[in-house]
Amino acid sequence: MAVKWKATISDFFRSPSRFVSSKSADIFLAELLHELRNDRVPNGVKVYLLSPLCEQPALLCPTLSAGEETVLELLSVFAHCRLPCVQLRSCLLVTLTSVLICSSCVSNKAHVCVDFLDLLLQIAQDTSASHGDGALLLRGVACECLRELETCRPGLLSQRLELIGELWSKESSRLHQPYARLNTLVLKNALYQLAVDPGSGNDDLKLLLGENDREAQRQCRPTDKDAAASPSLAMGTMPTLQTGQDCKDLRTVLSTTLENSFLLTPPCQAEVLHRLVQVVAMVPVVRPSIFRAQLLRLLGTGEVCLLHVTLLMKCAYTDSLFSTDDEAFVLRRLVLLSQHPLLSKAEKLFFLDCMLHFPENRPIGCGIGVESLPVLLTPQLAYPLWPAVLHDDATMLARFNLLLLLHQEEGERDGGEEGAALLFLYQHLGSLLDIVTRGRGPKMAVPFFRALFLFLVSFCQVEKFANGLAEQLCTLYGHRTDLALHLLNLADRTRDSFPERGWSARLCGALQRVIVEAPPARLTLTDLRWHLKVLARVAEEGQISQLSTLRLLADVTVWPGVCTTADWRLGNGVLRICRRLMAHPGLDALLPSLADVLQHLVRHYGDADVGDHARLYYSLLTTLSKEKLAGITTRGLSEEGPNKHSLSCIVADTERLTSMLTVHRTDEAVFRLAESKYPEPSAANQPSPSETEGCCSQPAAYRVAGLKQSHLTLKYQLNHSVSKLSCSDGVFSLHLRFNVRGSHYEQLCDLTVPCLFPERLSPVVELRLEPRLPVPVTLSASAMFSTFNDLSWYTLLPDIHVCFQQAFLPLAGGTLDKLALFQDLWEQISEEGQADYASALFCCQLQAQELRSTVEKHLRPFMIADPAKKDEFKLFFVIPPQFHILLKIISQEDAVHCSIATDNWRLLPHMGSFLANLFTKPLPNKVAGSP
Repeated sequence: MAVKWKATISDFFRSPSRFVSSKSADIFLAELLHELRNDRVPNGVKVYLLSPLCEQPALLCPTLSAGEETVLELLSVFAHCRLPCVQLRSCLLVTLTSVLICSSCVSNKAHVCVDFLDLLLQIAQDTSASHGDGALLLRGVACECLRELETCRPGLLSQRLELIGELWSKESSRLHQPYARLNTLVLKNALYQLAVDPGSGNDDLKLLLGENDREAQRQCRPTDKDAAASPSLAMGTMPTLQTGQDCKDLRTVLSTTLENSFLLTPPCQAEVLHRLVQVVAMVPVVRPSIFRAQLLRLLGTGEVCLLHVTLLMKCAYTDSLFSTDDEAFVLRRLVLLSQHPLLSKAEKLFFLDCMLHFPENRPIGCGIGVESLPVLLTPQLAYPLWPAVLHDDATMLARFNLLLLLHQEEGERDGGEEGAALLFLYQHLGSLLDIVTRGRGPKMAVPFFRALFLFLVSFCQVEKFANGLAEQLCTLYGHRTDLALHLLNLADRTRDSFPERGWSARLCGALQRVIVEAPPARLTLTDLRWHLKVLARVAEEGQISQLSTLRLLADVTVWPGVCTTADWRLGNGVLRICRRLMAHPGLDALLPSLADVLQHLVRHYGDADVGDHARLYYSLLTTLSKEKLAGITTRGLSEEGPNKHSLSCIVADTERLTSMLTVHRTDEAVFRLAESKYPEPSAANQPSPSETEGCCSQPAAYRVAGLKQSHLTLKYQLNHSVSKLSCSDGVFSLHLRFNVRGSHYEQLCDLTVPCLFPERLSPVVELRLEPRLPVPVTLSASAMFSTFNDLSWYTLLPDIHVCFQQAFLPLAGGTLDKLALFQDLWEQISEEGQADYASALFCCQLQAQELRSTVEKHLRPFMIADPAKKDEFKLFFVIPPQFHILLKIISQEDAVHCSIATDNWRLLPHMGSFLANLFTKPLPNKVAGSP
């Protein structure tokens, strides 16, 4: 049983939604609960069985009723569980909490929720030491379940506040901390309920903190406004509770909590103090000075969480709790801790970030989230925070950014301490640049460019720094072309951040000069690829002349190693520059040179795709006006707006043309050929009267020669397949091709149908078969056609099966004496003078009336009337190309005798199969033949 459940639960956790879809959630839940009630199942297995309910309660209990029933079942299991089974009882409490929350039983104030709260409080009050650590563990789990319920439903335990406070005050074990967290959470949520209720006042506060009657403790009366408690607290908009001057009970509770907070661990202290800060913020009567006794301990702490909650206090109360000296002390502590050698990197970065978002007592207007330094942070105080190249990347950037903000207002000063400090920051940037240039720090490139961007954001307006950095970056690119992407990213970010300063255009112009003035002998294909990327970015700057770029492209494209390599990426790099030059404002001066470059790519570049795109660009350049060309390319290159892919659509015309020239194949048959009704004998299939008028006066062999028919015409209707595709709604120029399997027929010619529409009559297709031997054959058919969207398609048609009886042709209507012709040919075959002549006998059981009706229904066109023998049926079949089959059918007492005579014995098996299918109840072993 345990092995079965282990596999089942493993399948459930592999994909819970798929498992529930294959097996109903109600059935699976019922099986779980039934197994939990089984006393024979070990407790360890029951703990494992609770895991699906604990992890996926919303999936297994999607409705309120299902949640209530499940809670009642689990409470019953808990009641029958023995006391020493602490692990199972703890898991049951956690599972019950999850089910109550996820099935909305808590939100809808279900009765089972009240019962469960009573159970949790009963367990939390059980201080008996009869079970030792096990009972302590169960009480701790109950306390955490209460805190989870209160967190998910604020105000749920507001009427139990006094009881929870007593439990905390009397607790001397390690559960002192969980009870402290629960008590402050319930207190904060209860006060929030009173604050959002307009009718609440001092009496309600006293009632909340004083004695509650037994009935009040049984009530769970969280109001509908509780749902808004968590969002409001997260937003920092705290409501206020209007009370009188006398709040002794609340002050007593707060003082007691603060006095006992030093017994808690730092994380627990931080959480409790944070809740108390919110409580004091909601009750204006209680002054923030209540925290004054705790400040000395909090300001001197080295714990990150406690220092963080201290900053939260400062943000909430500013100068009502913190003096100027306190503010200066906190800043000095942050500076000291941000460089303390015993702290981790993350902690140091946190303290640096606290200085960037420091809550001042009297802040100067800055938006929320904007980095700004406090007024009390002076250069002398921040002197220990100077960055060094030996620092890690994050620390170096954080310190560099802080000092840049500190000296931002002193940027243009050359003398004095501030000017020297700014020059030092510039030199630090130069040191990083030297490391990157020499390639000694392969990972230094990214932090260098980030530091460079931070410096430009603050001091790009200083000309000597801006020009000097542009020149140094050009020198860097000359040594390391592989940093082209970093330079391009820097140019884009500076253009987006401060476009009015034009530093991005200055950098692009300097990079263009470095590239075009470089000695051609030192240019490699690798460098050329990076140069093309940079020049494509330079081409976006409308105020930069692009004549030098075009001269370089003209020189590069004539190099033997460029066009002959057929490098697709290299060719697209050139095309990218050409495409952006087509949108340049100075296109008039660039037009001849740009056209020459494109034409050279069309004629000489080895890659066909690059040549096709160059041909398209050349056509656009020489066909469209400057305004239209600029409009198309500008919309294509822009990154915003609904037409950002316009140029891509134009370039895709080549792909669309390729798609139009490609024959697409359908996944299934689109058309089918359905056999039309049996055609009536026509002059096209029969000899002319002039050919048969003299047959009776000639010998039998010559008369038979006049009855030859070289081909067979079959008619089929071309219809849409039952499972239509969208491409078959209307087709044109439908070309049918046939393939005859085997060597007994000549191959068929192709046929063409002009159009085919579903709403019109199906066209009739005539297949002209020329058999060598008229045996059953299968034709394979396929079709090519065009659709409204100018696409060509290829599809296979279902095979066409030509039966033996489809080759039957009757005698011509103009034959003068069919009976005499029949008798002459019968006698000639009976003489057995030819090797191919043969006769046979086919017998079957059939009544005379049934025989007559079958023959007249299916073989009437082939019947020869004989007035002398009315009980005997004579049938004459003309078989292309020059064969005949004669039948004499007569009904005897025991069976129907069908005598067969033919001038080709190879047709006898097929004729026998045809007669066996035609006449019911065939008699075996009654077919005889003699070649």
